[in-house]
Amino acid sequence: MEFINLKAQYQRIKSDVDARIARVLEHGQYVLGPEVAELESRLAARVGAKHCISCASGTDALLVALLALGIGPEDEVITSPFTFFATGEMIALIGARPVFVDIDPVTYNIDPEKLEAAITPRTRAIMPVSLYGQCADFDRINEIAARHDLPVIEDAAQSFGATYREKHSGNLSTIGCVSFFPSKPLGCYGDGGCCFTNDDGLAKAMMELRNHGQDRRYHHVSVGINGRLDTIQAAVLLAKLEIFDGELAGRNAAAAKYDVRLAGIVQTPKVLPGYTSPYAQYTIEVDDREDVQAAMTAAGIPTAVHYPVPLHLQPVFADRGQGVGSFPHAERAGHRVLSLPMHPYLQDEEIERIASAVQGAVSLKTHA
Repeated sequence: MEFINLKAQYQRIKSDVDARIARVLEHGQYVLGPEVAELESRLAARVGAKHCISCASGTDALLVALLALGIGPEDEVITSPFTFFATGEMIALIGARPVFVDIDPVTYNIDPEKLEAAITPRTRAIMPVSLYGQCADFDRINEIAARHDLPVIEDAAQSFGATYREKHSGNLSTIGCVSFFPSKPLGCYGDGGCCFTNDDGLAKAMMELRNHGQDRRYHHVSVGINGRLDTIQAAVLLAKLEIFDGELAGRNAAAAKYDVRLAGIVQTPKVLPGYTSPYAQYTIEVDDREDVQAAMTAAGIPTAVHYPVPLHLQPVFADRGQGVGSFPHAERAGHRVLSLPMHPYLQDEEIERIASAVQGAVSLKTHA
């Protein structure tokens, strides 16, 4: 059984993917070829943003966004401790200080009620994460940010395709940063990402920063990075965009079946009213996760943990002095979350097999 069935997806779109890649090979514009501009235009139109700037990865998208906002040493950026390492990593990489705020235990996203207390005179931005696909509470976050004249960067690595009160993830704040890593709801065949914004100045800066800070060839107005999306990856994403809405429906159908089958057995994901999710992960909570995961493996069911160690407990941030107990909701989630297979091609019998294995593993622990 596949955790994410990219093989089934490829078989569905093989002719389109192959034809689009062949066109790139024929025209030979492997860097910033016409497919890149086409993709940026279509993505911007989809989320309703004025600008889309493609990048070599979701991590580069975060970096480019931070650089465009002029954030650097001695600055602070508020974010969640319960996320993939890249979120805090890019803040630290430019010399700024990640300031963590605990999560809401239901959505796993940053708790807006704890946000204002973390703001200091050194705060330069707020970077919420739309974890597992569900957006953070951006109305509340943006309201707080506006009161303190702070930009907001949505780490939308996992949430492309999500909506929040009829608005699209990626277009909910100053800048939205998306990942196109293969396992994401919209993924390429390697690394890729993009930034969305409605600010002309930020768009221009990010366009330059992802291309060595050039505003024209060999004329560098800033110190940037080599963060361009490959043309072949843009071609793959254009093919996948053609079936994306159908895949979103497939993901939500699978999640709904999981919800029904696992009700009362484990804690299942809760998508709030007014929100939709692409279910980048379908993540449950269990006691004694290692034992449950071992039982699932023995039953031939792949699982994953997103994420076992919150950022404040990572060795590289040990000098912050924020040990165990600093962010209890993030720490509790790190011990309990378990992601099940999730993709648009899950069959009913596969969902039943997975759910039965979860029920058996949990019952085994209950009666141990």
